[in-house]
Amino acid sequence: MPHAGELAALGTATCWVASALAFEGAGRRIGSLNVNLLRLVVAAALLSLWGWIVRGHPWPSDASGHAWRWLTLSGLVGFTFGDLCLFRAFVVLGSRLSTLMLSLAPPLAAVLGWLLLGEVLAPVDLAGMALTAGGVAWAVAERRRWRHGEPVPPVDPGGSRVEGVLLGLGGALGQGGGLVLSKLGMGGYDPFAATQVRVLAGLAGYVVLFTLLGRWRRVAAALGQRAALGLTAVGGFFGPFLGVSLSLVAVQRIEAGVAASLMATTPVLILPVVVLLGRERVGLGGVLGALVAVAGVALLLR
Repeated sequence: MPHAGELAALGTATCWVASALAFEGAGRRIGSLNVNLLRLVVAAALLSLWGWIVRGHPWPSDASGHAWRWLTLSGLVGFTFGDLCLFRAFVVLGSRLSTLMLSLAPPLAAVLGWLLLGEVLAPVDLAGMALTAGGVAWAVAERRRWRHGEPVPPVDPGGSRVEGVLLGLGGALGQGGGLVLSKLGMGGYDPFAATQVRVLAGLAGYVVLFTLLGRWRRVAAALGQRAALGLTAVGGFFGPFLGVSLSLVAVQRIEAGVAASLMATTPVLILPVVVLLGRERVGLGGVLGALVAVAGVALLLR
């Protein structure tokens, strides 16, 4: 299929639009840390069902030792370290600036792909990545969340800007690094089974974290929130189950930096959704940024 990797990456970005909205609603009800754990439980169950139906293996028992090592590290880097940094950055730095920091994930993925995988990007790919990342950054910089016509204060007054920037960098590194490590460990292995290894590793990381923090009572309380659990299930389907699996389909076929650039268009794809829902107003800069990002995507799909 022509451009299968690029289309899978754009499919990932589209899935993350749905998962972002679902996780936001769930996080307001039961807290983002609980959502982080429960979404991986949902994804692990869905991936087991998928593997049983499609491959005849409910568990990735046919993965090589090489795949287990690198995919486990990828899951810990991406799901545990990266997402913890990102969700904390949302609180300290605000969602707009935190999302802006994630624009660093594609260049980080490109550098790591060059160092670990020997991937070298053509000048036209670099130009497309620059346009896409620049357009996303421009669009995000123009976004404002509104409540009754007034901007909602995005930051935690107890957190420092330096802490927020470092957390944002950690989120970008987790996203870009997790992608490259996945490609390094996956090789020709099934992307959904590879995602299952990553999810199980990330889930194990959260189990250790919740035990150390003594948060299991909060998880038990969250299980009584049916609306939040429903939203978490929707987000788990479109996020770590389908979206992340498509991201591995993408990096299996194209360079990690290019795939990360296409996946980073989620903030642009979500703009019409949040505008229609009446939750945000988008100025001229947001529209122009979206157009620049689309131009970058078109260049990558040449």
